[in-house]
Amino acid sequence: MFGYVTPLKAEMKVKDFARFKCYYCGLCCHIKNEFGNLPRMALNYDMTFLGLLLDALIPEELEVSKYRCSLHPTEKKAVIVNNKALSYAAAMNISLFYYKLLDDVNDDKNIKSKFFSILLSPYKRKFSSSVININDKIMESLNKLSTLENTKSFASIDEICDPFSDLVGIILRDYPFELINDSPELRNTLYSLGYSIGKWIYLIDALDDLKSDMEKGKFNPIDFLYNKDALIYDKFIGLIKSKIEFTILNCGYSCKENLERLKLRRNEDILYNIIELGLMDKYNNIINHPETTNETKRRDL
Repeated sequence: MFGYVTPLKAEMKVKDFARFKCYYCGLCCHIKNEFGNLPRMALNYDMTFLGLLLDALIPEELEVSKYRCSLHPTEKKAVIVNNKALSYAAAMNISLFYYKLLDDVNDDKNIKSKFFSILLSPYKRKFSSSVININDKIMESLNKLSTLENTKSFASIDEICDPFSDLVGIILRDYPFELINDSPELRNTLYSLGYSIGKWIYLIDALDDLKSDMEKGKFNPIDFLYNKDALIYDKFIGLIKSKIEFTILNCGYSCKENLERLKLRRNEDILYNIIELGLMDKYNNIINHPETTNETKRRDL
């Protein structure tokens, strides 16, 4: 469930895309500096969004430095450094990627994922106490989700989405540092925004995997809930498209509503680009090109 929350580059100003890359590369550097080189394989766009959003709500000024990237050794890249929001996003990136690997092992007996999960596990020992508490909540939510998926003991799309939605809401709400004008109301707004994004991610991931899952006879919540007549994908998607699109659009609208309640200190244009344009663009690409695999979810910028 990674790499779906991205900007629509074609509609970004040059300066905004440059800023987005500063955060993306800054997240990579924070992972390297705080956890090591190996966990950088977990780098993804969703956690870049997390860093962008939280950094727009914290009092500290941005600190930018130049680094020479191993992927682009001929040039130095501008990256954001010493940033609490990106430090938190780095820890969340590792935590979520680790559990994603375990999920792949459980679902597909994936040897590669098993190998990388073993390599990544020791790095969680570097988590701060506050991050450990959030990591425990992540594990609890994912266990609830796994139980629902394995037992198929759910009767609606809202019910199956809830554990992952709650997880993302918790990650935003429980950011362990002070925010500008911090208050229970602000934290609740962050939870609501995270809950809507989490629901959107779970649905878009299920939709992205739907064709492949149906062809391989694997569990997919959309197929399980709505395909009572065992239709093939091409017929099924035509019947289900309007229902799924309605839920997807509602999630996006809720994200925008909650984003508008936040007093953003910076990154406003980038965040609205992601919520208003990026989410819908990702949905359109998936619904119109189901043959495209989700291996393109993480790309180097």
